[in-house]
Amino acid sequence: MRTVLLVSQALLLLGLIAGAQSQQCTCISITSEGSGTYTATFSAAATTTFTGLTVELKFNNAVNSLEFDSGSTEMVDNYNFKLQSPGWEAEPGWQVEFTITPHFSGSKPIVVGALMNGVDVCGGSDDCPSTGMGPYDYKQALCMSYLFYEAQRSGPLPSDQRVTWRWDSALGDGSDVGHDLTGGYYDAGDHVKFGFPMAFTATFLAWGLIDFYDGQNAAGQLDYGRAAVKWATDYFLKAHTSHFELYGQVGDGYADHAYWGRPEQMTMSRPSFKITSSAPGSDLAGETAAALAAASIVFKDVDSGYSSQCLEAAKDLYDFADQYRQTYDTSIPQAGDFYKSWSGYGDELCWSALWMFRATGDSSYLQKARGHWDEFSLQYGAQGFNWDDKKAGVYALYTMMDSDSLFRDTFSQFLSYLRNDAQYTPGGLIYLDKWGTNRHAANVAFLGLLGAKLGIDTDANRAFGESQINYILGAHSHSFVVGFGNNPPQKPHHRSSSCPDMPATCDQSAFDNPGPNPQILYGAVVGGPDEYDAYTDDRGDYVHNEVACDYNAGFTAALGAMIENH
Repeated sequence: MRTVLLVSQALLLLGLIAGAQSQQCTCISITSEGSGTYTATFSAAATTTFTGLTVELKFNNAVNSLEFDSGSTEMVDNYNFKLQSPGWEAEPGWQVEFTITPHFSGSKPIVVGALMNGVDVCGGSDDCPSTGMGPYDYKQALCMSYLFYEAQRSGPLPSDQRVTWRWDSALGDGSDVGHDLTGGYYDAGDHVKFGFPMAFTATFLAWGLIDFYDGQNAAGQLDYGRAAVKWATDYFLKAHTSHFELYGQVGDGYADHAYWGRPEQMTMSRPSFKITSSAPGSDLAGETAAALAAASIVFKDVDSGYSSQCLEAAKDLYDFADQYRQTYDTSIPQAGDFYKSWSGYGDELCWSALWMFRATGDSSYLQKARGHWDEFSLQYGAQGFNWDDKKAGVYALYTMMDSDSLFRDTFSQFLSYLRNDAQYTPGGLIYLDKWGTNRHAANVAFLGLLGAKLGIDTDANRAFGESQINYILGAHSHSFVVGFGNNPPQKPHHRSSSCPDMPATCDQSAFDNPGPNPQILYGAVVGGPDEYDAYTDDRGDYVHNEVACDYNAGFTAALGAMIENH
Protein backbone atom coordinates (compact mmCIF):
# COMPACT_ATOMS: atom_id res chain seq x y z
CA MET A 1 0.00 0.00 0.00
CA ARG A 2 1.08 3.57 -0.47
CA THR A 3 2.89 5.07 2.48
CA VAL A 4 0.62 7.24 4.59
CA LEU A 5 2.15 10.70 4.80
CA LEU A 6 1.42 13.77 6.83
CA VAL A 7 -1.47 15.62 5.22
CA SER A 8 0.62 18.56 4.04
CA GLN A 9 3.28 16.28 2.55
CA ALA A 10 0.74 14.04 0.90
CA LEU A 11 -1.09 16.94 -0.72
CA LEU A 12 2.13 18.43 -2.09
CA LEU A 13 3.17 15.03 -3.41
CA LEU A 14 -0.24 14.59 -4.98
CA GLY A 15 0.25 17.72 -7.02
CA LEU A 16 3.73 16.77 -8.14
CA ILE A 17 2.78 13.25 -9.14
CA ALA A 18 -0.43 14.25 -10.87
CA GLY A 19 1.47 16.72 -13.02
CA ALA A 20 4.34 14.34 -13.70
CA GLN A 21 2.10 11.48 -14.78
CA SER A 22 -0.19 13.44 -17.10
CA GLN A 23 0.05 12.07 -20.62
CA GLN A 24 0.09 14.29 -23.71
CA CYS A 25 -2.47 13.50 -26.40
CA THR A 26 -1.13 11.39 -29.25
CA CYS A 27 -2.42 13.97 -31.74
CA ILE A 28 0.05 16.61 -30.44
CA SER A 29 3.78 16.71 -31.30
CA ILE A 30 6.00 19.46 -29.86
CA THR A 31 8.35 20.73 -32.58
CA SER A 32 10.22 23.53 -30.79
CA GLU A 33 10.47 25.02 -27.30
CA GLY A 34 11.44 28.35 -25.77
CA SER A 35 11.18 30.10 -22.43
CA GLY A 36 7.50 30.11 -21.44
CA THR A 37 6.35 28.84 -24.83
CA TYR A 38 6.54 26.04 -27.35
CA THR A 39 5.19 25.22 -30.80
CA ALA A 40 3.35 21.99 -31.48
CA THR A 41 1.68 20.28 -34.43
CA PHE A 42 -1.84 18.94 -34.13
CA SER A 43 -2.50 16.00 -36.46
CA ALA A 44 -5.59 13.78 -36.49
CA ALA A 45 -7.68 11.94 -39.07
CA ALA A 46 -11.24 13.16 -39.57
CA THR A 47 -13.88 10.54 -38.74
CA THR A 48 -16.85 12.49 -40.11
CA THR A 49 -17.63 14.80 -42.99
CA PHE A 50 -17.61 18.42 -41.87
CA THR A 51 -17.46 22.00 -43.07
CA GLY A 52 -16.12 24.16 -40.31
CA LEU A 53 -13.49 22.92 -37.87
CA THR A 54 -13.88 23.16 -34.09
CA VAL A 55 -11.18 21.74 -31.84
CA GLU A 56 -11.43 21.83 -28.04
CA LEU A 57 -8.09 21.44 -26.23
CA LYS A 58 -7.58 20.71 -22.53
CA PHE A 59 -4.22 21.48 -20.89
CA ASN A 60 -2.98 20.07 -17.60
CA ASN A 61 -1.46 23.36 -16.43
CA ALA A 62 -2.47 27.00 -16.87
CA VAL A 63 -1.98 28.67 -20.26
CA ASN A 64 -1.86 32.47 -20.53
CA SER A 65 -2.65 32.61 -24.24
CA LEU A 66 -2.74 30.32 -27.25
CA GLU A 67 -1.93 31.02 -30.90
CA PHE A 68 -3.68 28.98 -33.62
CA ASP A 69 -2.27 29.35 -37.14
CA SER A 70 -5.51 28.52 -38.99
CA GLY A 71 -8.33 30.41 -37.31
CA SER A 72 -9.65 31.98 -34.14
CA THR A 73 -9.02 31.06 -30.50
CA GLU A 74 -11.45 31.28 -27.60
CA MET A 75 -10.16 30.92 -24.04
CA VAL A 76 -12.81 29.11 -22.00
CA ASP A 77 -10.51 29.30 -19.00
CA ASN A 78 -6.75 28.97 -18.51
CA TYR A 79 -6.93 25.21 -19.05
CA ASN A 80 -9.43 24.95 -21.92
CA PHE A 81 -9.40 26.52 -25.37
CA LYS A 82 -11.72 26.32 -28.35
CA LEU A 83 -10.16 26.68 -31.81
CA GLN A 84 -12.36 27.42 -34.82
CA SER A 85 -11.78 27.56 -38.56
CA PRO A 86 -15.16 28.03 -40.34
CA GLY A 87 -13.95 27.27 -43.87
CA TRP A 88 -12.13 24.02 -43.12
CA GLU A 89 -13.60 21.02 -44.95
CA ALA A 90 -12.85 17.34 -44.44
CA GLU A 91 -14.06 13.86 -45.31
CA PRO A 92 -13.52 10.71 -43.21
CA GLY A 93 -9.87 9.71 -43.36
CA TRP A 94 -8.57 13.15 -44.34
CA GLN A 95 -5.74 14.38 -42.15
CA VAL A 96 -6.29 17.61 -40.24
CA GLU A 97 -3.06 19.39 -39.34
CA PHE A 98 -2.29 22.79 -37.87
CA THR A 99 0.07 24.48 -35.46
CA ILE A 100 -0.53 25.82 -31.95
CA THR A 101 1.73 27.92 -29.76
CA PRO A 102 0.83 28.16 -26.06
CA HIS A 103 2.36 30.81 -23.79
CA PHE A 104 2.63 30.18 -20.06
CA SER A 105 4.29 31.51 -16.92
CA GLY A 106 4.13 28.48 -14.62
CA SER A 107 4.68 24.77 -15.15
CA LYS A 108 4.78 23.63 -18.76
CA PRO A 109 1.24 22.83 -19.93
CA ILE A 110 0.64 19.85 -22.21
CA VAL A 111 -2.50 18.88 -24.10
CA VAL A 112 -4.30 16.09 -22.20
CA GLY A 113 -7.67 16.26 -23.95
CA ALA A 114 -8.72 16.99 -27.53
CA LEU A 115 -12.11 16.92 -29.25
CA MET A 116 -12.32 17.56 -32.99
CA ASN A 117 -15.88 18.48 -33.95
CA GLY A 118 -17.03 16.62 -30.86
CA VAL A 119 -14.97 13.46 -31.45
CA ASP A 120 -12.22 12.46 -29.03
CA VAL A 121 -8.94 12.44 -30.97
CA CYS A 122 -6.66 12.52 -27.94
CA GLY A 123 -6.38 8.73 -27.99
CA GLY A 124 -8.60 8.19 -24.98
CA SER A 125 -7.16 7.08 -21.69
CA ASP A 126 -3.72 5.51 -21.99
CA ASP A 127 -5.11 2.75 -19.77
CA CYS A 128 -8.07 2.10 -22.10
CA PRO A 129 -6.95 2.58 -25.71
CA SER A 130 -9.29 2.07 -28.63
CA THR A 131 -9.64 -1.55 -29.73
CA GLY A 132 -11.33 -0.85 -33.07
CA MET A 133 -14.45 -2.77 -32.08
CA GLY A 134 -17.67 -1.71 -33.81
CA PRO A 135 -20.29 -0.37 -34.03
CA TYR A 136 -19.14 0.96 -30.67
CA ASP A 137 -15.94 0.11 -28.88
CA TYR A 138 -17.57 -1.92 -26.12
CA LYS A 139 -14.22 -3.24 -24.94
CA GLN A 140 -12.84 0.26 -24.46
CA ALA A 141 -16.06 1.35 -22.73
CA LEU A 142 -15.82 -1.60 -20.33
CA CYS A 143 -12.20 -0.77 -19.54
CA MET A 144 -13.14 2.85 -18.88
CA SER A 145 -16.04 1.86 -16.64
CA TYR A 146 -13.69 -0.05 -14.36
CA LEU A 147 -11.36 2.95 -14.45
CA PHE A 148 -14.23 5.05 -13.10
CA TYR A 149 -14.43 2.81 -10.04
CA GLU A 150 -10.77 3.52 -9.32
CA ALA A 151 -11.62 7.24 -9.30
CA GLN A 152 -14.28 6.50 -6.64
CA ARG A 153 -11.96 4.67 -4.25
CA SER A 154 -11.75 5.80 -0.66
CA GLY A 155 -8.95 4.99 1.77
CA PRO A 156 -5.28 4.19 1.15
CA LEU A 157 -4.80 3.54 -2.56
CA PRO A 158 -2.82 0.62 -3.97
CA SER A 159 0.46 0.90 -5.86
CA ASP A 160 -1.24 -0.07 -9.14
CA GLN A 161 -3.82 2.75 -8.94
CA ARG A 162 -4.29 4.03 -12.50
CA VAL A 163 -6.21 7.24 -11.75
CA THR A 164 -3.25 9.35 -10.71
CA TRP A 165 -5.13 12.52 -9.76
CA ARG A 166 -6.64 10.62 -6.82
CA TRP A 167 -4.67 9.92 -3.64
CA ASP A 168 -5.11 8.46 -0.16
CA SER A 169 -8.16 9.93 1.56
CA ALA A 170 -10.51 9.47 4.51
CA LEU A 171 -7.82 7.60 6.42
CA GLY A 172 -9.58 8.25 9.72
CA ASP A 173 -12.85 6.56 8.79
CA GLY A 174 -14.04 4.51 11.75
CA SER A 175 -11.85 6.27 14.28
CA ASP A 176 -14.96 7.62 16.01
CA VAL A 177 -16.01 4.05 16.89
CA GLY A 178 -12.59 2.43 17.23
CA HIS A 179 -12.79 0.31 14.07
CA ASP A 180 -10.87 0.59 10.82
CA LEU A 181 -13.55 1.50 8.28
CA THR A 182 -11.24 2.83 5.59
CA GLY A 183 -11.74 1.73 2.00
CA GLY A 184 -14.85 1.21 -0.03
CA TYR A 185 -16.28 3.62 -2.56
CA TYR A 186 -17.44 7.19 -2.44
CA ASP A 187 -21.03 7.06 -3.53
CA ALA A 188 -21.34 9.55 -6.38
CA GLY A 189 -20.14 13.10 -6.94
CA ASP A 190 -19.89 13.36 -3.16
CA HIS A 191 -17.76 11.60 -0.54
CA VAL A 192 -20.20 9.69 1.67
CA LYS A 193 -19.89 5.91 1.86
CA PHE A 194 -23.48 4.68 1.70
CA GLY A 195 -23.38 0.92 2.30
CA PHE A 196 -26.74 0.06 0.74
CA PRO A 197 -26.15 1.23 -2.84
CA MET A 198 -22.48 0.24 -2.57
CA ALA A 199 -23.52 -3.34 -1.83
CA PHE A 200 -25.93 -3.37 -4.78
CA THR A 201 -23.11 -2.07 -6.97
CA ALA A 202 -20.83 -4.89 -5.87
CA THR A 203 -23.53 -7.52 -6.42
CA PHE A 204 -24.21 -6.23 -9.92
CA LEU A 205 -20.54 -6.04 -10.89
CA ALA A 206 -20.06 -9.60 -9.67
CA TRP A 207 -23.14 -10.75 -11.60
CA GLY A 208 -21.66 -9.42 -14.82
CA LEU A 209 -18.38 -11.21 -14.17
CA ILE A 210 -20.21 -14.49 -13.49
CA ASP A 211 -22.78 -14.66 -16.28
CA PHE A 212 -20.91 -12.78 -19.01
CA TYR A 213 -17.49 -14.11 -18.15
CA ASP A 214 -16.56 -14.69 -21.80
CA GLY A 215 -17.21 -11.07 -22.74
CA GLN A 216 -15.24 -9.76 -19.78
CA ASN A 217 -12.42 -12.14 -20.62
CA ALA A 218 -12.40 -11.19 -24.32
CA ALA A 219 -11.98 -7.56 -23.28
CA GLY A 220 -9.10 -8.43 -20.96
CA GLN A 221 -10.98 -6.97 -17.99
CA LEU A 222 -11.38 -9.91 -15.61
CA ASP A 223 -8.65 -8.77 -13.25
CA TYR A 224 -9.93 -5.20 -13.20
CA GLY A 225 -13.47 -6.44 -12.66
CA ARG A 226 -12.42 -8.60 -9.75
CA ALA A 227 -10.47 -5.68 -8.29
CA ALA A 228 -13.57 -3.47 -8.54
CA VAL A 229 -15.66 -6.04 -6.67
CA LYS A 230 -12.96 -6.70 -4.08
CA TRP A 231 -12.52 -3.01 -3.26
CA ALA A 232 -16.11 -3.08 -2.04
CA THR A 233 -16.12 -6.50 -0.40
CA ASP A 234 -12.88 -5.82 1.48
CA TYR A 235 -14.69 -2.87 3.01
CA PHE A 236 -17.80 -4.94 3.81
CA LEU A 237 -15.65 -7.49 5.62
CA LYS A 238 -14.21 -4.66 7.73
CA ALA A 239 -17.67 -3.20 8.29
CA HIS A 240 -18.97 -6.59 9.51
CA THR A 241 -17.41 -6.00 12.89
CA SER A 242 -19.04 -8.84 14.82
CA HIS A 243 -21.92 -11.31 14.76
CA PHE A 244 -25.09 -9.50 13.70
CA GLU A 245 -23.33 -6.15 13.47
CA LEU A 246 -22.62 -4.18 10.28
CA TYR A 247 -21.56 -0.60 9.68
CA GLY A 248 -23.72 0.76 6.89
CA GLN A 249 -22.62 4.38 6.45
CA VAL A 250 -19.60 6.60 6.98
CA GLY A 251 -20.07 10.33 6.62
CA ASP A 252 -22.98 12.69 7.12
CA GLY A 253 -24.81 13.41 3.89
CA TYR A 254 -25.71 17.01 4.67
CA ALA A 255 -22.29 18.03 5.96
CA ASP A 256 -20.65 16.28 3.03
CA HIS A 257 -22.91 17.85 0.40
CA ALA A 258 -22.12 21.30 1.77
CA TYR A 259 -18.46 20.78 0.82
CA TRP A 260 -17.12 21.17 -2.70
CA GLY A 261 -13.52 20.02 -2.92
CA ARG A 262 -11.16 17.08 -2.94
CA PRO A 263 -11.74 14.04 -0.70
CA GLU A 264 -8.04 14.26 0.14
CA GLN A 265 -8.67 17.62 1.84
CA MET A 266 -11.89 16.91 3.75
CA THR A 267 -11.92 18.21 7.30
CA MET A 268 -15.55 17.67 8.32
CA SER A 269 -16.51 14.98 10.81
CA ARG A 270 -17.27 11.60 9.22
CA PRO A 271 -19.46 9.72 11.70
CA SER A 272 -19.98 5.97 11.42
CA PHE A 273 -23.41 4.31 11.63
CA LYS A 274 -24.25 0.65 12.14
CA ILE A 275 -27.05 -1.88 12.41
CA THR A 276 -27.21 -4.44 15.21
CA SER A 277 -29.67 -7.00 16.53
CA SER A 278 -31.25 -4.26 18.64
CA ALA A 279 -31.28 -1.78 15.72
CA PRO A 280 -31.47 -3.99 12.63
CA GLY A 281 -31.67 -3.38 8.89
CA SER A 282 -32.80 -6.35 6.82
CA ASP A 283 -32.44 -4.59 3.47
CA LEU A 284 -28.88 -3.46 4.18
CA ALA A 285 -27.77 -6.77 5.72
CA GLY A 286 -29.48 -8.74 2.95
CA GLU A 287 -27.93 -6.76 0.10
CA THR A 288 -24.49 -6.96 1.70
CA ALA A 289 -24.96 -10.73 2.06
CA ALA A 290 -25.86 -10.89 -1.63
CA ALA A 291 -22.73 -8.93 -2.57
CA LEU A 292 -20.46 -11.18 -0.51
CA ALA A 293 -22.14 -14.35 -1.79
CA ALA A 294 -21.78 -13.20 -5.40
CA ALA A 295 -18.15 -12.26 -4.73
CA SER A 296 -17.52 -15.73 -3.32
CA ILE A 297 -18.49 -17.13 -6.73
CA VAL A 298 -16.26 -14.64 -8.57
CA PHE A 299 -13.22 -15.59 -6.47
CA LYS A 300 -13.92 -19.31 -6.01
CA ASP A 301 -11.44 -20.45 -8.67
CA VAL A 302 -8.88 -17.67 -8.28
CA ASP A 303 -8.65 -17.14 -4.50
CA SER A 304 -10.45 -19.89 -2.61
CA GLY A 305 -9.48 -18.51 0.80
CA TYR A 306 -10.98 -15.12 0.07
CA SER A 307 -14.03 -16.76 -1.47
CA SER A 308 -14.62 -18.72 1.74
CA GLN A 309 -14.15 -15.61 3.87
CA CYS A 310 -16.79 -13.77 1.85
CA LEU A 311 -19.20 -16.68 2.02
CA GLU A 312 -18.94 -17.08 5.79
CA ALA A 313 -19.68 -13.40 6.29
CA ALA A 314 -22.58 -13.65 3.82
CA LYS A 315 -24.12 -16.51 5.82
CA ASP A 316 -24.06 -14.46 9.01
CA LEU A 317 -25.48 -11.38 7.31
CA TYR A 318 -28.29 -13.29 5.61
CA ASP A 319 -29.28 -14.82 8.97
CA PHE A 320 -29.10 -11.33 10.51
CA ALA A 321 -31.38 -9.93 7.77
CA ASP A 322 -33.90 -12.76 8.16
CA GLN A 323 -34.02 -13.04 11.93
CA TYR A 324 -34.16 -9.33 12.84
CA ARG A 325 -36.49 -7.67 10.41
CA GLN A 326 -36.64 -3.93 9.93
CA THR A 327 -35.77 -1.40 7.24
CA TYR A 328 -32.28 -0.08 7.77
CA ASP A 329 -33.16 3.61 7.59
CA THR A 330 -35.09 3.16 10.84
CA SER A 331 -31.81 2.24 12.53
CA ILE A 332 -29.66 4.60 10.44
CA PRO A 333 -31.99 7.57 9.94
CA GLN A 334 -29.10 9.57 8.47
CA ALA A 335 -29.51 7.42 5.33
CA GLY A 336 -33.23 8.07 5.01
CA ASP A 337 -33.08 11.26 2.96
CA PHE A 338 -30.59 9.74 0.56
CA TYR A 339 -31.10 5.98 0.18
CA LYS A 340 -34.31 5.00 1.92
CA SER A 341 -35.47 1.53 0.82
CA TRP A 342 -38.94 2.42 -0.39
CA SER A 343 -39.61 -1.13 -1.57
CA GLY A 344 -39.09 -2.50 1.93
CA TYR A 345 -36.82 -5.40 2.79
CA GLY A 346 -38.74 -8.37 1.35
CA ASP A 347 -37.06 -8.12 -2.05
CA GLU A 348 -33.60 -8.08 -0.43
CA LEU A 349 -34.43 -11.15 1.67
CA CYS A 350 -35.43 -13.13 -1.40
CA TRP A 351 -32.62 -11.73 -3.54
CA SER A 352 -29.97 -12.55 -0.95
CA ALA A 353 -31.39 -16.03 -0.32
CA LEU A 354 -31.11 -16.77 -4.04
CA TRP A 355 -27.51 -15.58 -4.12
CA MET A 356 -26.80 -17.72 -1.06
CA PHE A 357 -28.26 -20.74 -2.83
CA ARG A 358 -26.22 -20.00 -5.94
CA ALA A 359 -23.02 -19.67 -3.90
CA THR A 360 -23.56 -22.70 -1.63
CA GLY A 361 -25.86 -25.11 -3.49
CA ASP A 362 -27.68 -25.54 -0.16
CA SER A 363 -31.35 -26.10 -1.03
CA SER A 364 -32.48 -24.65 2.31
CA TYR A 365 -31.70 -21.22 0.90
CA LEU A 366 -33.91 -21.91 -2.10
CA GLN A 367 -36.69 -22.87 0.28
CA LYS A 368 -36.10 -19.66 2.20
CA ALA A 369 -36.32 -17.69 -1.03
CA ARG A 370 -39.65 -19.30 -1.90
CA GLY A 371 -40.94 -18.36 1.52
CA HIS A 372 -39.91 -14.74 0.99
CA TRP A 373 -41.46 -14.79 -2.50
CA ASP A 374 -44.82 -15.84 -1.11
CA GLU A 375 -44.72 -13.73 2.05
CA PHE A 376 -43.98 -10.47 0.24
CA SER A 377 -45.93 -11.16 -3.00
CA LEU A 378 -42.82 -10.47 -5.04
CA GLN A 379 -44.41 -11.70 -8.25
CA TYR A 380 -46.14 -8.34 -8.61
CA GLY A 381 -45.13 -4.73 -8.93
CA ALA A 382 -41.71 -4.69 -10.60
CA GLN A 383 -41.34 -1.73 -12.95
CA GLY A 384 -37.57 -1.47 -12.99
CA PHE A 385 -34.43 -2.77 -11.29
CA ASN A 386 -32.23 -0.66 -9.05
CA TRP A 387 -30.52 -0.29 -5.66
CA ASP A 388 -33.93 -0.07 -3.98
CA ASP A 389 -36.16 -2.57 -5.80
CA LYS A 390 -34.66 -6.01 -6.55
CA LYS A 391 -37.83 -7.84 -7.62
CA ALA A 392 -36.86 -8.01 -11.30
CA GLY A 393 -33.47 -9.39 -10.33
CA VAL A 394 -35.25 -12.03 -8.28
CA TYR A 395 -37.21 -13.04 -11.41
CA ALA A 396 -33.98 -13.45 -13.35
CA LEU A 397 -32.14 -15.42 -10.66
CA TYR A 398 -35.12 -17.69 -10.04
CA THR A 399 -35.34 -18.40 -13.78
CA MET A 400 -31.73 -19.53 -13.72
CA MET A 401 -32.02 -21.73 -10.63
CA ASP A 402 -35.56 -23.09 -10.34
CA SER A 403 -37.39 -25.09 -13.00
CA ASP A 404 -40.83 -23.88 -11.88
CA SER A 405 -42.35 -22.18 -14.95
CA LEU A 406 -43.85 -19.52 -12.67
CA PHE A 407 -40.51 -17.76 -12.43
CA ARG A 408 -39.58 -17.93 -16.10
CA ASP A 409 -43.06 -16.70 -17.05
CA THR A 410 -42.82 -13.83 -14.55
CA PHE A 411 -39.43 -12.81 -15.90
CA SER A 412 -40.69 -13.04 -19.47
CA GLN A 413 -43.72 -10.88 -18.64
CA PHE A 414 -41.51 -8.28 -17.01
CA LEU A 415 -39.25 -8.11 -20.07
CA SER A 416 -42.32 -7.84 -22.29
CA TYR A 417 -43.51 -4.91 -20.19
CA LEU A 418 -40.16 -3.18 -20.68
CA ARG A 419 -40.26 -3.64 -24.44
CA ASN A 420 -43.90 -2.92 -25.10
CA ASP A 421 -45.51 -0.90 -22.32
CA ALA A 422 -42.87 1.22 -20.58
CA GLN A 423 -42.36 4.89 -21.44
CA TYR A 424 -39.60 5.78 -23.93
CA THR A 425 -38.01 9.02 -25.01
CA PRO A 426 -38.52 9.94 -28.69
CA GLY A 427 -34.93 8.83 -29.31
CA GLY A 428 -35.54 5.36 -27.89
CA LEU A 429 -34.26 5.39 -24.30
CA ILE A 430 -36.54 3.63 -21.84
CA TYR A 431 -37.67 6.25 -19.35
CA LEU A 432 -38.26 4.70 -15.93
CA ASP A 433 -37.27 7.61 -13.68
CA LYS A 434 -35.95 11.13 -14.11
CA TRP A 435 -33.12 10.52 -11.62
CA GLY A 436 -30.35 8.61 -13.34
CA THR A 437 -32.33 7.79 -16.48
CA ASN A 438 -29.31 6.11 -18.05
CA ARG A 439 -28.74 4.05 -14.91
CA HIS A 440 -32.27 2.63 -14.98
CA ALA A 441 -32.00 1.92 -18.71
CA ALA A 442 -28.67 0.13 -18.35
CA ASN A 443 -29.92 -1.98 -15.44
CA VAL A 444 -32.89 -3.35 -17.36
CA ALA A 445 -30.77 -3.62 -20.52
CA PHE A 446 -28.65 -6.13 -18.60
CA LEU A 447 -31.77 -8.10 -17.69
CA GLY A 448 -32.88 -8.07 -21.32
CA LEU A 449 -29.50 -9.34 -22.49
CA LEU A 450 -29.52 -12.01 -19.77
CA GLY A 451 -33.06 -13.03 -20.76
CA ALA A 452 -31.90 -13.39 -24.34
CA LYS A 453 -29.03 -15.60 -23.21
CA LEU A 454 -31.55 -17.75 -21.30
CA GLY A 455 -33.60 -18.19 -24.46
CA ILE A 456 -36.48 -15.89 -23.53
CA ASP A 457 -37.66 -14.04 -26.68
CA THR A 458 -34.02 -14.04 -27.67
CA ASP A 459 -34.05 -11.67 -30.63
CA ALA A 460 -36.44 -9.15 -29.10
CA ASN A 461 -34.71 -9.01 -25.72
CA ARG A 462 -31.25 -8.80 -27.24
CA ALA A 463 -32.38 -5.98 -29.53
CA PHE A 464 -33.90 -4.17 -26.55
CA GLY A 465 -30.79 -4.50 -24.39
CA GLU A 466 -28.43 -3.49 -27.15
CA SER A 467 -30.52 -0.47 -28.12
CA GLN A 468 -30.32 0.89 -24.57
CA ILE A 469 -26.56 0.46 -24.22
CA ASN A 470 -26.00 1.92 -27.69
CA TYR A 471 -28.12 4.96 -26.80
CA ILE A 472 -25.90 5.60 -23.77
CA LEU A 473 -22.80 5.21 -25.94
CA GLY A 474 -24.05 7.75 -28.48
CA ALA A 475 -26.50 6.15 -30.92
CA HIS A 476 -29.11 8.89 -30.61
CA SER A 477 -27.05 12.06 -30.49
CA HIS A 478 -23.89 11.90 -28.38
CA SER A 479 -22.14 9.83 -25.77
CA PHE A 480 -23.27 9.96 -22.14
CA VAL A 481 -20.00 8.34 -20.99
CA VAL A 482 -17.25 10.72 -19.90
CA GLY A 483 -14.17 10.43 -22.11
CA PHE A 484 -15.81 8.03 -24.57
CA GLY A 485 -17.13 8.48 -28.09
CA ASN A 486 -18.78 11.44 -29.77
CA ASN A 487 -19.16 14.69 -27.81
CA PRO A 488 -19.07 13.10 -24.34
CA PRO A 489 -19.93 14.98 -21.13
CA GLN A 490 -17.13 17.24 -19.94
CA LYS A 491 -18.67 18.78 -16.83
CA PRO A 492 -20.14 15.97 -14.71
CA HIS A 493 -21.39 16.83 -11.22
CA HIS A 494 -18.40 15.28 -9.46
CA ARG A 495 -16.28 17.04 -6.89
CA SER A 496 -12.84 15.50 -7.22
CA SER A 497 -12.70 15.56 -11.04
CA SER A 498 -13.75 19.24 -10.97
CA CYS A 499 -10.53 20.07 -9.10
CA PRO A 500 -7.38 21.20 -10.92
CA ASP A 501 -4.04 19.56 -10.26
CA MET A 502 -2.56 20.19 -6.85
CA PRO A 503 -1.46 22.49 -5.35
CA ALA A 504 -4.18 24.67 -6.91
CA THR A 505 -7.11 25.43 -4.61
CA CYS A 506 -10.33 23.49 -5.09
CA ASP A 507 -13.48 25.06 -3.69
CA GLN A 508 -16.72 26.65 -4.89
CA SER A 509 -14.79 28.24 -7.75
CA ALA A 510 -14.26 24.76 -9.20
CA PHE A 511 -18.00 24.21 -9.16
CA ASP A 512 -18.56 27.60 -10.83
CA ASN A 513 -15.86 27.04 -13.48
CA PRO A 514 -17.55 27.44 -16.91
CA GLY A 515 -15.06 25.12 -18.57
CA PRO A 516 -14.73 21.31 -18.55
CA ASN A 517 -13.69 19.46 -15.43
CA PRO A 518 -9.87 19.59 -15.22
CA GLN A 519 -9.71 15.83 -14.66
CA ILE A 520 -11.35 13.50 -17.18
CA LEU A 521 -13.53 11.06 -15.25
CA TYR A 522 -13.13 8.29 -17.81
CA GLY A 523 -15.98 5.81 -18.04
CA ALA A 524 -18.49 7.58 -15.78
CA VAL A 525 -22.11 7.37 -16.99
CA VAL A 526 -23.94 10.63 -16.29
CA GLY A 527 -27.58 10.65 -15.19
CA GLY A 528 -28.97 11.20 -18.66
CA PRO A 529 -31.64 13.05 -20.62
CA ASP A 530 -35.16 14.05 -19.72
CA GLU A 531 -38.20 12.35 -21.23
CA TYR A 532 -37.77 14.35 -24.46
CA ASP A 533 -34.06 13.43 -24.93
CA ALA A 534 -33.03 16.92 -23.79
CA TYR A 535 -29.69 17.10 -21.97
CA THR A 536 -27.30 19.89 -21.01
CA ASP A 537 -23.75 19.24 -19.89
CA ASP A 538 -24.11 21.28 -16.70
CA ARG A 539 -22.07 20.62 -13.57
CA GLY A 540 -24.84 22.11 -11.46
CA ASP A 541 -27.50 19.69 -12.72
CA TYR A 542 -27.19 16.79 -10.30
CA VAL A 543 -30.42 15.22 -11.60
CA HIS A 544 -29.15 14.72 -15.13
CA ASN A 545 -25.37 15.13 -14.89
CA GLU A 546 -24.23 13.52 -11.65
CA VAL A 547 -22.43 10.19 -11.70
CA ALA A 548 -22.60 7.36 -9.15
CA CYS A 549 -21.23 3.91 -8.50
CA ASP A 550 -24.63 2.30 -8.99
CA TYR A 551 -25.11 4.29 -12.24
CA ASN A 552 -22.23 2.35 -13.77
CA ALA A 553 -22.95 -1.07 -12.30
CA GLY A 554 -25.57 -2.39 -14.73
CA PHE A 555 -23.84 -0.61 -17.61
CA THR A 556 -20.58 -2.39 -16.77
CA ALA A 557 -22.29 -5.77 -16.48
CA ALA A 558 -24.20 -5.26 -19.73
CA LEU A 559 -21.04 -4.38 -21.65
CA GLY A 560 -19.79 -7.93 -21.06
CA ALA A 561 -22.91 -9.16 -22.85
CA MET A 562 -22.44 -6.66 -25.68
CA ILE A 563 -18.92 -7.95 -26.22
CA GLU A 564 -20.13 -11.56 -26.25
CA ASN A 565 -22.81 -10.68 -28.81
CA HIS A 566 -20.41 -8.84 -31.11
